[in-house]
Amino acid sequence: MSNQVPAASSTISDDVSLDLLVHATHEAGYKVGGIGAVLDGLLRQPAYNRAVRRTILVGPFDPWNGRAMERLYAPGNGFRARYSSNDGLYDVPPEVARALEQVEIGYRVRILYGTRAFGEAEHEVLLVESRSAAAQATNDFKFHLWERYGIDSYRYQAYPEYESYIQAAEPSFAAVRALADSQPGRAAIMAHEWLGLPVAFCAKRHQPDVWRTVFYAHEAATARALVENHNGHDTRFYNAMFAARDRGLSLEQVFGDWRGFFKHALLLAASRCDSILAVGDLVVDELRFLSPAFAHRPIALVYNGVPSPNVTLDARRASKQKLQQYVQNLLGIRPSWIFSHVTRLVSSKALWRDLRVMEHLDRQLVERGESAVLFALTSSLPAGRHSDDVHRWEREYGWPVNHRSDNGDLADLEFAYFDAVQQFNRIAHTTRIVFINQFGFSRERCGARMPADIGFADLRNGTDLEFGQSIYEPFGIGQVEPLASGALCCLSNTCGCVGFISRAGGIELPNIVLADYVSLPARYQGLGLGQLLGIGQWERDFVEGNEARRVAGVIAERLPRDDAAARQLLEDGAALAQRMSWSVVVEQYLLPELQRLF
Repeated sequence: MSNQVPAASSTISDDVSLDLLVHATHEAGYKVGGIGAVLDGLLRQPAYNRAVRRTILVGPFDPWNGRAMERLYAPGNGFRARYSSNDGLYDVPPEVARALEQVEIGYRVRILYGTRAFGEAEHEVLLVESRSAAAQATNDFKFHLWERYGIDSYRYQAYPEYESYIQAAEPSFAAVRALADSQPGRAAIMAHEWLGLPVAFCAKRHQPDVWRTVFYAHEAATARALVENHNGHDTRFYNAMFAARDRGLSLEQVFGDWRGFFKHALLLAASRCDSILAVGDLVVDELRFLSPAFAHRPIALVYNGVPSPNVTLDARRASKQKLQQYVQNLLGIRPSWIFSHVTRLVSSKALWRDLRVMEHLDRQLVERGESAVLFALTSSLPAGRHSDDVHRWEREYGWPVNHRSDNGDLADLEFAYFDAVQQFNRIAHTTRIVFINQFGFSRERCGARMPADIGFADLRNGTDLEFGQSIYEPFGIGQVEPLASGALCCLSNTCGCVGFISRAGGIELPNIVLADYVSLPARYQGLGLGQLLGIGQWERDFVEGNEARRVAGVIAERLPRDDAAARQLLEDGAALAQRMSWSVVVEQYLLPELQRLF
């Protein structure tokens, strides 16, 4: 690549919707979670790259975090640095280098600029480290937030997460201006969640006539907190929300003043953006419930896409055989069925619901003379464990079948989850759960008992059932990733992907096993709002117990026991995944909204 920075043009072809689109996100440098998956899905699409002439991802970086910098520069991440004054790297035009250096000096920050590959496309990445940012600029911006949006930043000074994104906002936007033309043409900043909003607010502060702002809600943080932090979880919250909505009540009228929660304050301000996107139907409902300011704003659905690889029945069988061999190596059995749940180990993922369904499935599979193993691939540590440690634990005490609590093997929520797994495995007759608290499904990452030629794609292609019964899930890509491989996908009806599945004509397909932990049984029908707010763990347990039994029965019936059934699941799943692909998301959902900005 030459040292020329791509410049936005004011001449727009028929295909181009925007000259410049800035994605403000904490996952600008590398993928961490769901937003990183969204960026990877969107930014590699040919339709996106025809419509958006130039893309810049802007976000933070931490040069003192060795693991984070390792992930940034990992070959698979596709990042190439082009400017870093701290490292003496100036692979940019001299005027750009001077402008970026002026930002660093003026705001007392460090800048790392380069490019990242997204499939065949390559986009610019602008990262700012602001730990020692100039206090005057930060305070001026805080005053602007109070004056313009009513955000009292001084209430949130004790929250390092809030402070770090406020400190980074002004220098980040100044660096964007250093890279962009003074008149960049049709330009927009897309704030991915609350973390991207401060940069968008800076754009409106300094160049209100130049920039359009887009808020992309990947969740509603206040709703998430209400769901996660009460024992009634989704059973309580969504019943209460729907009842309150019917009475014309807002969230704060029902759940009290949440302005002490900084994410809530920023969400309220997001209603002032030029365009608002939401990742799922329930997120739209949650935003409208959040505040009257959202109730009267258009909110466009832009779902996440679903992977749609071309998997043959033979390839599926080959992957399943590798997984069965892995179970044989671990447990000395070769199960009839392989189940999986690939997720982060956080409370919203409700992994206890998998165990409840498995308890009923265990009894039903015994009657059929069948067996199953659930691979729970989940961890409290996003980066996982060092491979050397995993291999040593495997030799010493049989990791991942066994775990220890005194050597760094288990962390945080993993202790309680492994206790529950052990209890299940002690009483189950024909099913087992293997808890793999390590990301990277390979022999190198997960031990010598894993077949040498196995990979993560085999887990996706070879599983018979993927669980994903979350209590709060704005979309849920993971729940439907194995769809194209013919797996059953068991998900809760509060997952945002349910709306996309329905629009794509797949909700009645046998591939989709929908668990409903919100609808109340007959004995609870007709409850008033106050009574719904009183739903707690006892009532939720009652609902979950009944629904887990029903869901287990559906799964047992739908597991494919002959070639015809397996082929039908594969064909239907692949066709549905195609109708929910990233190309569909870009062409039918995202681009029409970008075109409406101007």
